[in-house]
Amino acid sequence: MIKKSNSINVFNKPLVDCCNDPLTGFFRDGQCNTCKEDFGMHTVCVLITEDFLLFSKSVGNDLSTPNTMHNFKGLKPGDKWCLCASRWKQAHDAGFAPPVFLESTHLDTLKIIEFNLLQQFAIN
Repeated sequence: MIKKSNSINVFNKPLVDCCNDPLTGFFRDGQCNTCKEDFGMHTVCVLITEDFLLFSKSVGNDLSTPNTMHNFKGLKPGDKWCLCASRWKQAHDAGFAPPVFLESTHLDTLKIIEFNLLQQFAIN
């Protein structure tokens, strides 16, 4: 049985929902929860931007095209989404990091991305 890590955000407080429409998260529970089976670490709650979608598609992760087989409608600018921490870091390093909702970003994100870097992209 898959066991979620504690639902704690980067402020060491209860994790706030990221988004329920589209339904996001590794567990598709609206939160950026994680577990040891979540190899992508879908822990960063972001606001999707056009620049990020184009970047992500250019590196082989098309998040804008619907995939009916996985009941995925595709993302558009303005959507909120639980993004893989390593993908956010990759986008940052390339200059395309989307804004972050810290209260909805899981504490485990800090294993990959420094808190002060996330703060620079924080929005309410």
